[in-house]
Amino acid sequence: MRRPVARNLTVLAVSAAVVASVGAAAPPAPDSTPEKVPVAVGYGGAVASVDADASAAGIEILKRGGNAVDAAVATAAALGVTEPYSAGIGGGGYFVYYDAKSRSVHTIDGRETAPLTADSQLFVENGKPLAFADAVSSGLSVGTPGTPATWRTALDKWGSTQLATLLEPAERLARDGFTVDGTFRAQTAQNETRFRYFPDTAELFLPGGQLPVVGSTFKNPDLARTYEELGRQGVKALYRGDLAEDIVDTVNNPPVDPDSGWNARPGELSAKDLAAYRAKPQAPTKTSYRGLGVYSIAPSSSGGTTVGEALNILEGTDLSQASETEYLHRYIEASRIAFADRGRWVGDPAFEDVPTKELLSQRYADSRACLIKDDAVLTSPLAPGDPRDPADCAAGGTAAPTTYEGENTTHLTVADKWGNVVSYTLTIEQTGGSGITVPGRGFILNNELTDFSFTPANPAVHDPNLPGPGKRPRSSISPTIVLDRHNKPVLALGSPGGATIITTVVQTLTGVLDRGLPLVDAIAAPRASQRNAAQTELEPGLYGSDLQRQLESIGHSFRLNPEIGAATGVQRLPDGKWLAAAETVRRGGGSAQVVYPAP
Repeated sequence: MRRPVARNLTVLAVSAAVVASVGAAAPPAPDSTPEKVPVAVGYGGAVASVDADASAAGIEILKRGGNAVDAAVATAAALGVTEPYSAGIGGGGYFVYYDAKSRSVHTIDGRETAPLTADSQLFVENGKPLAFADAVSSGLSVGTPGTPATWRTALDKWGSTQLATLLEPAERLARDGFTVDGTFRAQTAQNETRFRYFPDTAELFLPGGQLPVVGSTFKNPDLARTYEELGRQGVKALYRGDLAEDIVDTVNNPPVDPDSGWNARPGELSAKDLAAYRAKPQAPTKTSYRGLGVYSIAPSSSGGTTVGEALNILEGTDLSQASETEYLHRYIEASRIAFADRGRWVGDPAFEDVPTKELLSQRYADSRACLIKDDAVLTSPLAPGDPRDPADCAAGGTAAPTTYEGENTTHLTVADKWGNVVSYTLTIEQTGGSGITVPGRGFILNNELTDFSFTPANPAVHDPNLPGPGKRPRSSISPTIVLDRHNKPVLALGSPGGATIITTVVQTLTGVLDRGLPLVDAIAAPRASQRNAAQTELEPGLYGSDLQRQLESIGHSFRLNPEIGAATGVQRLPDGKWLAAAETVRRGGGSAQVVYPAP
């Protein structure tokens, strides 16, 4: 079958550069908070994140001669200060790196792990699964953090700068403070009740017992000291020694306010768990789409396989010529099918036999794509197929619903003057993580273990995502890098959003590669997210629209989601320029910055 050819990406890039010229502002004074702009074009490298201070930290390192890996670590550390409810050294993530010298892509699985004592009954109490709210704000939800080990692994392999230097911007931010914005206050308010369960969390994030005021300066001297310790001793300090002991004590004896009445169930994290933790370098997933190479993260994340399968399903349709209704219909149905297969087949490959190669085969995608009809909608939950034995249009098997994942994480994208690129998504799971702050250390611990299935999603089907000793819960994180036929970068992107990460990445990629949108416009476009559920979620820009009504006329059903994801990306332009792009509105807008703005 002849596949539709990608549009002229050079033309798209030049068009994007013209649209993006508004982002080419002069850099701010060092002592001021950088202005947030969603797109920037220039030379010397680029950084895009949700936060202006964090993007500025990465730019500072690039200006000092660091490479993309160095800048990614510096940006991530700064996000641990300014976005502490989304990321930090108490969490984990997935790191995708393009090496310009070898023209190759490499990845690191920095996912948190369950304690070595964990079993499939981790979240079962008195024979019943715990309520999600009871599990989240407890020691049970906390996995061994993977973010510091990810930094160490990336810097040892590809970095050029000492960790202490890379932590300087974040340490300064934590010590001197950053300006509170509406998003930070709103996220604190969402967590106020449970933050008050834990005195150390309340003292830090509810200064004086009150919500932080927009425009005020928020300081975190404990985190500044923790970063200084990591810079001096290396990240091993988090896995062995006093800091490791503090983490273990906090998880196993959550410091809860006795007057709150909250039952903060203890975890079973041990010093052995931290000492044994390793971030895992591994091969990326690869999918060919419109003649381009799409690289992402392999399991334990389901991101690479599910994004890849959805793209393979869409490969047979010329989306550039489709109407908006046809495009959304095909995209929604491809997502539905890919999520059906994800739920059955993807888990931690150290424990599960994950057919990664088969899930990404075009033969399997074609056998699933024929389920899609132009005038009808598939029923959810859709049954999975068998990638090891593809059967055209097979509709048998037993379906399982997609389990819940917290939707707050953060993504950063970096490029440097040598052409190296990093796409890095890091997380502490839902907004505010477990809600438990390590006393005197200034960071919140993750609740990543709630990404496991508490009990089988469908008792009649094997669930690859049940807890186990040292097991990594399945993730939807999908940091992605796209290369051209010469293995040079075209663009890189990613997003937070729990399971909606996958659909956000697919929709943004097809927006650029098929629909001809400039990257910043593809990021800003209103989103739809179908995850093998009865209803597809729509953002306000689509909900109530004529498009919704047209899709409903062929059987789609929808519900409103106020905000899906918060993507960032970078794009390679002609003449050595980079374009950085971020959200225009979501989460208060993101921050795109370049080292030397183009006139």
